[in-house]
Amino acid sequence: MLIRRLIALYFGLALYGFSMAMMIRAGLGLDPWDVFHQGVAGRVPLSFGAVTALTGLAVLMAWIPLRQRPGLGTISNIVVIAISVDIGLAVLPAVDGLWVQATVMIASVVLNALASALYIGAGMGPGPRDGLMTGLVRRTGRSVRLVRTLIEVAVLATGWLLGGTVGLGTVVYALGIGPLIQLFIPAISRYLPGFDSPAAHGPQREHAPVPVAT
Repeated sequence: MLIRRLIALYFGLALYGFSMAMMIRAGLGLDPWDVFHQGVAGRVPLSFGAVTALTGLAVLMAWIPLRQRPGLGTISNIVVIAISVDIGLAVLPAVDGLWVQATVMIASVVLNALASALYIGAGMGPGPRDGLMTGLVRRTGRSVRLVRTLIEVAVLATGWLLGGTVGLGTVVYALGIGPLIQLFIPAISRYLPGFDSPAAHGPQREHAPVPVAT
């Protein structure tokens, strides 16, 4: 049981980072947190993965006053996704042509949803960004929808101002990630019985209005 959960956790996180690299290469827009990561990466001498990891660490520090406790999945989220996205960017070429870009973008959203369902389903701790959201909800008494929306809008706006890519992919991700994660839950439960339902934890690396991977 533990081995299955660990495999799902690390495979899901690796796949998540790779799907991020695919979306970057598609060039049609990123999810809010990756718009921020890309904007920062364009202004500092660090890789996209390094910016992702440092952002995750900074967000994790915000857990302290919120009295959130990280799990194995929380720390692994920071490390594995950062490594995986940099590997993906190193091996994936940029794509040309609107139809090719659109195909890669859609494939990346689908893979991201599968990855999210796997790693959250492992039930070994939320990602830093999701934990920030749940901590703020608990401490402020505000709704998940309001807190999540405010975080996403703030991150998206900041990333856009820094030069991050906002476009069709941003909209497709926002609208599609929740339903797709929900679609993958039954399959994961069927082949990996005993997993926690991702729906119980909110979405992955806090991304998207569903499902908080983030």
